[in-house]
Amino acid sequence: MEDAMLLVGMLDSPYVRRAAITGTLLEVPFEHRSVSVFRHMEEFRAINPLIKAPTLVTDDGIAISESLLIIQHFEDVAGRSLRPIEGVARRRDLALTGIGIVAADKAVSIEYERKRPEAQRYAPWQERIAAQLHTALDLLDAAAREGELTAGPELLPSDIAAAIAWGFCRFVIPEFVPEERWPALAEQARACEALDVFKAWPIDRE
Repeated sequence: MEDAMLLVGMLDSPYVRRAAITGTLLEVPFEHRSVSVFRHMEEFRAINPLIKAPTLVTDDGIAISESLLIIQHFEDVAGRSLRPIEGVARRRDLALTGIGIVAADKAVSIEYERKRPEAQRYAPWQERIAAQLHTALDLLDAAAREGELTAGPELLPSDIAAAIAWGFCRFVIPEFVPEERWPALAEQARACEALDVFKAWPIDRE
């Protein structure tokens, strides 16, 4: 194992949180620093001129952007992955992980759109991203109903991505995601949030 690395970003970001939880499960040593890309822009710029969360600073000072690449580096350091090694199970986990990431992406887009002045909002675009979010949640809820998404005992990347996406949606845009519409996904996420590793990395804006 390498010396502790530094993961930078706020835990209200689903990308930061997914990286932190995955790194913890892989038993990779890292420290975390809550730095906002909005409120602490210059501090973040000094760490990564792209001002991109999450950023991972490796023990030799290299800054890695993008959560998927950070997780890949965690896997390289750990010498293993949480994902099934081969076959249908691996491909299905890849597919479901992607759907979870899409759900988080669209929730972020909806939140940013709501911050625009009313005159700068484009209704067809807002409707499109809301539809994409709901489609992603439909697919994740179906997978949870079928037992493809669980809360362990060994978490897969797709379990983590789905639970984090749902938690983020409920945190920032709850009016878009009523629990009664996606009950299986909501239950899977609640079960994940009750795990120690999720409690160690709670959604937080501080």
